[in-house]
Amino acid sequence: MSFTGKNNGAVRHSRAPEGAEERLFLIGLSHVEFLRPREKLALVETLGSASRIFELPLAEISSLVGRRLTTGLWKPDDILKAASKTDEDLTGGPLGCIFYWNAAYPTQLREIYDPPVVLYYRGTLPDDGHPLAAIVGTRFPTGAGSSSAYRLGFELAREGVGVVSGLARGIDREAHEGCVEAGGYSIAVLGNGVDLIYPVSSRSAAAALLARGGAVVSEYPPGTPPLQYHFPARNRIISGLARAVVVVEAPLRSGALITAEYALEQGRDLYVHAAGLAGTAGAGTRGLAESGAPVIRGSEEILRDWGMVPRAAGSRSARKPAEHAGEELARSLAEEIDGTCALKGGETYWRG
Repeated sequence: MSFTGKNNGAVRHSRAPEGAEERLFLIGLSHVEFLRPREKLALVETLGSASRIFELPLAEISSLVGRRLTTGLWKPDDILKAASKTDEDLTGGPLGCIFYWNAAYPTQLREIYDPPVVLYYRGTLPDDGHPLAAIVGTRFPTGAGSSSAYRLGFELAREGVGVVSGLARGIDREAHEGCVEAGGYSIAVLGNGVDLIYPVSSRSAAAALLARGGAVVSEYPPGTPPLQYHFPARNRIISGLARAVVVVEAPLRSGALITAEYALEQGRDLYVHAAGLAGTAGAGTRGLAESGAPVIRGSEEILRDWGMVPRAAGSRSARKPAEHAGEELARSLAEEIDGTCALKGGETYWRG
């Protein structure tokens, strides 16, 4: 049984803005942070194009979105200059962008209440048929939380399920690394431009997931720094891309709990991990469990809820042990070399 929340519904748009010039204005909208994503989409729908927004005074935009806007940041010419620079940065390099109306825009994300107008990316965006699960949690996990995030990412990838997370140190990064180690697809959602990997300590994890055919995405244009208020907003994209969200370990007031709230609003399945329920580090996770979120111990519970039958070969404990510790180690090392398994922290992870 999954803990499924109510989906408030996304804005539906009947027509897509067209043309190279319109592309510039759409990119320009991604530079306008005083408008909410849903407001940007509604304005484009109401006016029929993004370019018309840039012809309006701030007072008229306020009237259209239904709230008073008081900002000195509405400088259309300056915004379009910045958009032109962004468009140049996207030409012929590793960075790309996709708009809400494009066929390749992730369907799951398009269906949330406030999807981004523009999604910037490096790497390969997910296919619509590829199931994704988000794994999130604290930046300062216990050993049990850390190893459980890695194992869950590994297990899901082994079953053909991609992993979404935020590339932060701790639970997020462990989940990405476990997924990549099993040869799976992983997608990281940033709170800054995709030309900058933050934190710096996650650069190797980002490089590894990109090398495996994954992606790094953001709603913020290249060059945007990792500002604190960006991260709660990006959490709706983490849950929005996924079919289910697993909070592995989270204290009270953790950003992972914001992702859990988004998951329920978006109608995603929400789970918590048994390894992350103890102590202050698991106080937030424990609260979710007490509110009704199912407690899982691995990927099998998620797969069962999705009607999927696990196809992997099982864990190390299911294999016949060697007679001596030396033989056991030699066998594990040989299997790691030939790609059958991975070793980390004294544990063996079987690729199946």
